[in-house]
Amino acid sequence: MDKEFGQFVRDKRQLLSEHDRRYSLRQVAGRIGLEPSYLSKIERGEQAPPSEEKIVALAKELHLHDDVLLAMAGKISSELKEAIRRRPELFGELIRELNRMPDHAVLRLVREVRDGYW
Repeated sequence: MDKEFGQFVRDKRQLLSEHDRRYSLRQVAGRIGLEPSYLSKIERGEQAPPSEEKIVALAKELHLHDDVLLAMAGKISSELKEAIRRRPELFGELIRELNRMPDHAVLRLVREVRDGYW
């Protein structure tokens, strides 16, 4: 199964639990709608990552960006899938080009598009 995803989730949850008891396995599982035993198996890498909905809830619970946690689980959000499906050729080319660029250039491009300077 996906040990890297589970270990990352466990490490983050345990780090938070050192300062706040609300981040015990049982409490986190309850807040996101999973059985504690199921979340434990995910954390140990014995169970595949859960659904997109549960990963997004877990990301919010652990103060992580949901796209990061989804990517670690080998998934992308349904919102991004839909955008790619609408224009697969264009988004495929865009992603390949962005992948070749250094992070600072990608961030600059994202900011320009977000702020309407394109």
